Amino acid sequence: MPEPSHEKQSTGVETLEDRIASLFVGTHGIRAGWRWLIFLGIFLACAGMLILAAIAVHLLHPPGTLPGAQSFTASFVLIQEGIFVIVLFVAALVMSKIERRPMSQYGLPASEAFRGRFWVGAVWGILAITAMMLLIAALHGFSFGSVALSGHALVGYALAWAIAFLLTGFSEEFLFRGYSQFTLGGGMGFWPAAIFLSLLFGAGHLSNPGEAWPGALAAAYIGLFFCFTLRRTGNIWFAVGLHAAWDYGETFVYGVPDSGFAAPGHLLNSSFHGPRWLTGGKVGPEASIACFVVISLLFLVFHFVYPSRARTSVAP
Repeated sequence: MPEPSHEKQSTGVETLEDRIASLFVGTHGIRAGWRWLIFLGIFLACAGMLILAAIAVHLLHPPGTLPGAQSFTASFVLIQEGIFVIVLFVAALVMSKIERRPMSQYGLPASEAFRGRFWVGAVWGILAITAMMLLIAALHGFSFGSVALSGHALVGYALAWAIAFLLTGFSEEFLFRGYSQFTLGGGMGFWPAAIFLSLLFGAGHLSNPGEAWPGALAAAYIGLFFCFTLRRTGNIWFAVGLHAAWDYGETFVYGVPDSGFAAPGHLLNSSFHGPRWLTGGKVGPEASIACFVVISLLFLVFHFVYPSRARTSVAP
């Protein structure tokens, strides 16, 4: 006669505890949405504390206390984006331990740091912003003006803005196209996650002084293009280079507003003149129709330069 089994027999009926647990844990551990929220929670909490500390010691000024031209300076961007980069690294490191996966899977493999794709992306960024300004100028909406800086001031501002926007490229690309895209893409699929995060990226620009919906829509559109470069290249190094160079050209080289921010210390004394649909008005050229034309061309050219290739999926 067989021995009676003492193992718990499955009834085939899902209990309430099982249903609740399934909301939080799946076959690959904590579900993607909850991991993303944990990551955001770590980032926001740590960034908030460090920014408050920087304000307390007068490294940063409280938001809204200064007009745009005085608040958006190279030193401000350096400190703020430096904080964001450090905190994002810490948050990603914590999540990599929880998920038991290497941080290289989050889109920034150290083996490709500042190698070919980053510099190619930077060239694309400068060419893209230049093409946009030339298009607006050809339609009689922009004048390049004279050179505004020379000597030590030129060198100082050129380096300061380069480092500041390099940090911006790192922080914004890793936040929206790095960890977030990897994690949410594993849960809902690459392109649904890309659309959601690009819309979130665009909406985030609405908090900038002087920003308007055309500029936010353009930010969402270029965010989608950054996702496209991630899909085709396998990481975000190209996007980091393009993002940094685009902002650098817009703010420092051409001296035009960047998402509603006008900054001191730019190379050219340029000026806009013409309808808002062409120039972008106070928002800057990102709210111009020319921006949507240039981004569309970026999609087209990138599609042919970096053709689709077979991929292996990574378990979320």
